Amino acid sequence: MLRRIRKFAGLSGKEKLLFIEGYITLAVFRSALLLLPFERLTRPLTQKKSKDWITLLPFTTMQTGLVISRAVCRAANNTPWESACLVQALSAYRMLQRRGIPGVFYLGVMKDETSEEKMKAHAWTEVGEKIVTGGAGHEQYSVIAVYKWG
Repeated sequence: MLRRIRKFAGLSGKEKLLFIEGYITLAVFRSALLLLPFERLTRPLTQKKSKDWITLLPFTTMQTGLVISRAVCRAANNTPWESACLVQALSAYRMLQRRGIPGVFYLGVMKDETSEEKMKAHAWTEVGEKIVTGGAGHEQYSVIAVYKWG
């Protein structure tokens, strides 16, 4: 616990604010996923059939996207509740949208014969050509839904 406090104290003021925003946004989306239908959470997004566009963004916008990515991942690693890929992707989307940064949110599935459910799902968020959340192993999943904002 003391190590986490020291790490937080070592962050810059901007990083501390983004961490707190990320933490609160993760809590809101985790609660919302438990209480609301998924369609309600994605209502403000535009659903696409496939990724047929690439939004080229200025360097400073991409840097902001990566800073938000780090803040969401850092906060997710410190929540007492489960902050899995879907919660992280929705939180990143919301934080990016607040700053006027366009992006894409993906849902994917794959077969998993080793689990009881026989299927695994994954969510990730992309800004420009950079994946900001859920990048690890995303290429193994078949995309079933694509949501765009901005």
